[in-house]
Amino acid sequence: MPDEGETLAELQGGFPESSLPPALVPTTYPLPDGSTGTEISVDPARVHDIFAQDLDPALTRVLAVSQRPLATAVFGEPASTPAWRTTPSWGVVSSSDHTINPDIERFGYRRAGTTVTEIDSSHVVMLSHPKEVTDVIREAIRATER
Repeated sequence: MPDEGETLAELQGGFPESSLPPALVPTTYPLPDGSTGTEISVDPARVHDIFAQDLDPALTRVLAVSQRPLATAVFGEPASTPAWRTTPSWGVVSSSDHTINPDIERFGYRRAGTTVTEIDSSHVVMLSHPKEVTDVIREAIRATER
């Protein structure tokens, strides 16, 4: 939950690294201006341990081969005015996340005044704890119904 003008790299730089960086595989791709960009994905052999340690290994193999890469440019783009400045927010901290340091999420959520639920989960909490995540969504809906 970056603040206005803040980048993800700046936000993440204030906290200890997760286990993710050594598991990333960079790939370059052409940009319209003739230069190249870089995108990253998780080494398929490490998806289970880094990304989804609480899922069945058969499912993590599917996740490993179907993952979409992320352009590294997103880490340097300043955030625009965050919606959390004017809109109530709810969030889930996956306390056993090896992809994002959970303290980064806690910091951002605290700063934003977010209603937080902590779940002992990997990064893919929506897959490993779908009922609990659905409960958070329903709580947000109830709280904002008019």
